[in-house]
Amino acid sequence: MIRALGDPLRLRIVTLLARETLCTTHLVEETGAKQTNLSNHMKVLREAGLVETEPCGRFTYYRLRPDVLAGLSEQFAGLAASARTAAENKRACP
Repeated sequence: MIRALGDPLRLRIVTLLARETLCTTHLVEETGAKQTNLSNHMKVLREAGLVETEPCGRFTYYRLRPDVLAGLSEQFAGLAASARTAAENKRACP
């Protein structure tokens, strides 16, 4: 998932989808990306489990999966808590 979010265009797409469900045409307009490039990025986000699709005639709508993002957020919160504790602990060198 982190790798999927590591690309600037994919992060922009996720930011847009956090505001509303959008179809491919909207995402092309908002990002300025070519449709084929955008479709490739959407495939990465789908395969990472970050977005889900909704067919609507000849269009495909995309929306974020908030449960997946919440789980990722919890993992990062746990890492931050561990890092705070680790900052106070130092293993002695032999």
